[in-house]
Amino acid sequence: MLKKLYNKLRSLQTGKVHSAFPKMVHPIQYPSGETEESLLNYLQGFRLDGATGNELDNYLAQDFKRFVYTLNLLPKQQQGSLLEIGANPYFTSILLETYSQYSLFFTNYFGIEGGVSKQVQENKAANKVFEFEYANHNIDESALPFDEKFDVVLFCEVLEHLINDPMQALLRIKASMVDNGVLILTTPNVNRLENIAKMIVGSNIYDPYSGYGIYGRHNREYNKHELSLLLSHCGFEIEEMFTSDVHFNHSDSIFPVNKLAQHIADISYRDLDLGQYIFVRARNVAPAKECKPSWLFRSYPEAELCD
Repeated sequence: MLKKLYNKLRSLQTGKVHSAFPKMVHPIQYPSGETEESLLNYLQGFRLDGATGNELDNYLAQDFKRFVYTLNLLPKQQQGSLLEIGANPYFTSILLETYSQYSLFFTNYFGIEGGVSKQVQENKAANKVFEFEYANHNIDESALPFDEKFDVVLFCEVLEHLINDPMQALLRIKASMVDNGVLILTTPNVNRLENIAKMIVGSNIYDPYSGYGIYGRHNREYNKHELSLLLSHCGFEIEEMFTSDVHFNHSDSIFPVNKLAQHIADISYRDLDLGQYIFVRARNVAPAKECKPSWLFRSYPEAELCD
């Protein structure tokens, strides 16, 4: 069953991404000399030490284009140090090692806090071996364990997993960045068209409980407007923000998209906001506000909250 699903996802990636609205698929650029097929084949050739089953194959087939969009968001002038938070299973990390010029640092959290560990991704066909040494660290709990001030920080597919205080997590990142440093953040879009279709038919949009524990599920997802407010609150200036589908869009199989207008106001004017993921590049340019935004926090002392 898993093999059948993997083959289906793989075949979808080599063709066009289905989307109900054309603007839900953002333009994508592959590294010089590479095509979608060649780059996907390169990543598919890697095997992570200790990994079993088809879970990572399915993950790569499903999210391949998300990794490329993340690479596209890197500043044109690449110099200095880059931190990737939550690097495992290292598909973005492999692209960074192969196609960027940064000094790279990594963190992961598997329930262990403190110390350094290592994992290996190997592609025998391409004669490539990457040893990823990472700090065991939970950004949801404590300051980053580096003396380094980073020029670029990747915070990709982590924000939605946090359970304590997303603002404090961003402030911990900010404290480890140089002035005018670049934050690249990606996260699922709670306003994606698939979620709208689910709500119309009475389905639940929340993530199931995970066998990987409390951080294994999406505990809160965001939309573009919320991310814009939160980043601005923390002193970041957004340079680029877009949503995009990255894999097959199942909206039509949930509820026919061409019938949406019969049930709700026409949403085609919002097609730029309906993609599956949000992608952001922002600059660390200003001090953060000390208060907590009242739209995101409640049950705190009134003096700690602000609009």
